[in-house]
Amino acid sequence: MDHDAPALFEADESSRPLADRLRPQTLAEVVGQDHLLAPEGPIGRMVAERRLVSMVLWGPPGCGKTTIARLLAEGTGLAFEPLSATFSGVADLRKVFLAAQKRREIGQGTLLFVDEVHRFNRAQQDSFLPYVEDGTIVLVGATTENPSFELNGALLSRSQVFVLRRLDDAALTTLVERAERAMGEPLPVDAEARQALVAMADGDGRYLLNLIEQVQPVRQPLDAAGLAQLVQQRAPLYDKSQEGHYNLISALHKAMRGSDPDASLYWLARMLDGGEDPLYIARRLVRFANEDIAMADPQAIHQALAAWDVYERLGSPEGELAIAQAVVYLATAPKSIAVYRGMTRAMRAAKQSGSLMPPAHLLNAPTQLMKTLGYGEGYDYDPDTETGFSCQRYFPDGMPRQTFYEPTEHGDERAVAERMRHWARLRDDRAHGDPGSPPDG
Repeated sequence: MDHDAPALFEADESSRPLADRLRPQTLAEVVGQDHLLAPEGPIGRMVAERRLVSMVLWGPPGCGKTTIARLLAEGTGLAFEPLSATFSGVADLRKVFLAAQKRREIGQGTLLFVDEVHRFNRAQQDSFLPYVEDGTIVLVGATTENPSFELNGALLSRSQVFVLRRLDDAALTTLVERAERAMGEPLPVDAEARQALVAMADGDGRYLLNLIEQVQPVRQPLDAAGLAQLVQQRAPLYDKSQEGHYNLISALHKAMRGSDPDASLYWLARMLDGGEDPLYIARRLVRFANEDIAMADPQAIHQALAAWDVYERLGSPEGELAIAQAVVYLATAPKSIAVYRGMTRAMRAAKQSGSLMPPAHLLNAPTQLMKTLGYGEGYDYDPDTETGFSCQRYFPDGMPRQTFYEPTEHGDERAVAERMRHWARLRDDRAHGDPGSPPDG
């Protein structure tokens, strides 16, 4: 009998998924996370000292969260207990806690790894607290969602949050080279297709290795077009109801505010490519026109509303060009938040002043009683005055005049600022008995 022959049911190494075969065996083999795992990094130092604290690993899919957790247990001599919050409940947690307590009695520590930890509800998250506090478990939670929003404060206060990075091109290229060594042959792709393969992975190492498995059996070399026909490019990482949604609209808003039309168009394209509702973007453009431009270019609000209207009439993809036009217009328009600031100041003053009545000369007098009480008496109709400006008081009696709106020198607001300075001079002249001079136009 040949003892070197494989057993009938022995697993064939080549049948294992490539991502599993290439799973790092040491922290030094993990790519793209040196800021955390290098000897001088925070996690690297903990492993060297064999002293782990509970932590949350926050990062995009395929960046190594599960692998790092397993290697942390191995590197510090802890028993590795993996759970997925998607498939586990309170009963599963109790079993893990009980097993961890028994190990602790014989001097063995436990690393509890919870994948998708944000999917546990608040009560389930609270169940970790006593076991984390007394050292029964070292909790390592993995999440693709912002822990600030998804994890309760008590759990966060007992854990350190480490942000894992999306794998860059250098890290992904390293994975391609490792895959080729494991397969014993180069990938059947030319240089351009090789770059396209890395781009298709969009920072996800696991997805890249899955793509490589699709490409590897091909016998004829592929160019970029052939690669695109063979494999399906992944959808962009963009969740319209989660943090990615808010990150990209924030980037678009700030690029327009910073008067960068090119970056603005890029973030617009990213949102549309990710499946964002164009009408949501159109509504945000209207808000931007009011908040960040306002009187510096009064046409901005009309451009934003027109884009909204055009999109509702044409739909996608034709209507998206109108939104792009509005984005460029708003990005290149002069900026001013003087109206926004003025409204904020006015709201503060309104809350402080209470229910002061308008002065009597501003009130209409539709009845004889109102006329007798002095309603409307002494009111000057500004367009019919010599200067077109009556200098009357419009604040409540007993409330000193205040300045809320302070126009900038940007765009059309420069002319508004000059008119307001002229009116201020007329008020000052009236206060000193000089009728003043007529305004400029």
